[in-house]
Amino acid sequence: MPQISLSELNAADKADFVAALANVVEYSPWLAEQLAEKRPFAGINQLHTALMAVIQAAEPDVQLALIRAHPDLANKTQRAAGLTAESTDEQNSAGLDRLSDAEYSAFERVNNAYRDKFGFPCIVCVRRHTRDSVLRDFETRLLNISKTETRRAIEEIGRISALRLDQFVLADDKLKVHGRLSTHVLDNHAGKPAAGIPVELVELAALGESRVIARAVTNADGRTDQPLIGGRPLPIGRYELKFRIAGYYAERNVPLSEPPFLDEIPLRFAVSEPENHYHVPLLVTPWSYSTYRGS
Repeated sequence: MPQISLSELNAADKADFVAALANVVEYSPWLAEQLAEKRPFAGINQLHTALMAVIQAAEPDVQLALIRAHPDLANKTQRAAGLTAESTDEQNSAGLDRLSDAEYSAFERVNNAYRDKFGFPCIVCVRRHTRDSVLRDFETRLLNISKTETRRAIEEIGRISALRLDQFVLADDKLKVHGRLSTHVLDNHAGKPAAGIPVELVELAALGESRVIARAVTNADGRTDQPLIGGRPLPIGRYELKFRIAGYYAERNVPLSEPPFLDEIPLRFAVSEPENHYHVPLLVTPWSYSTYRGS
């Protein structure tokens, strides 16, 4: 969707307003029609709050239709038939367009089990998850009752719509939908930041292939120029940071064994709070290292 300012939305005629926000919630332009009557909005947070109030006030059968308008996750048939551009981008962001055979089988199994039990698709804001995390979420939610899952589905629709509004509507205020992952390397041998160390971030996977999602080199402050993940939620899941340090010490003429005692250092950690800041530093010498969760 092309971006539009909140002031333009407030000033637009009803037809243009509805057309602009028609896909903020999947196949549900009636929501935009009701929102048009509640203008003007002072900020994007007020706009999203009003959207959720309309959903919460809807009759149960209307809420159910809203939930059923959403697609299954990683469903090959539905993808072939065509998803909305927004759903396609969201599923692709979690790697659901490039699953292994084992992962496709797992998604087919939980999709079918969930639909058989509840009669509607499992809605997950996939921008907040890795593939493994989505599957774990399915398994946990299959234990719930229908009333709980209806509530959870509406909560997830709220998260999805907040991210879509964040991408689409320009406003002075911001929705709290982004997290940040950062790192830095401190050379404890020299007592200063370590510059020029290659860093690689890997999203770990249980069934499919783990994938590299960021590469960077530390700058003069021992940090990366940009966050390893930023401007979006931190997907819930397990990760590995890899730091190649042997070359750094060799270039500084620090005596090393052959092969070096420490060459590539892997740090494994997990993300559980998608909208928070995770800082995962490395404190290193040629013979030791440590880490912690910083701020």
